[in-house]
Amino acid sequence: MYRFEYNERKSALNLENIGLQSSLTVMKISALFLFGAPEKPRWNSMKTQEFDKKFDAGQEDIIDDLDLSTLKHPNRDQKRVNVDFPSWVIESLDREAKRIGVTRQSLIKLWLVERLEEQTARH
Repeated sequence: MYRFEYNERKSALNLENIGLQSSLTVMKISALFLFGAPEKPRWNSMKTQEFDKKFDAGQEDIIDDLDLSTLKHPNRDQKRVNVDFPSWVIESLDREAKRIGVTRQSLIKLWLVERLEEQTARH
């Protein structure tokens, strides 16, 4: 059982039960408890109408007005899929993946995407 005990007078942690001997480790953990995680930078807010005018004018670069850390690509969320293959298929996939220098998973993804793109192009 771990016991973290914060002592306000000493501004330190009592880590007696977890075996942390390094004062540097204690200082890092103390700093996290005292100051918390670093804050994200705050973006200057702009009214939608003001942003639209700036964009429509096309004279200024608007990239600095965007919070790119929250950018999301549509249809890029990942989902896990389990597929069972016969042993000979796995062995063939592994040989081909090794030949071109990628992982088995990357090879399967590549081939599936290529096939889907071909199908889309035909229809």
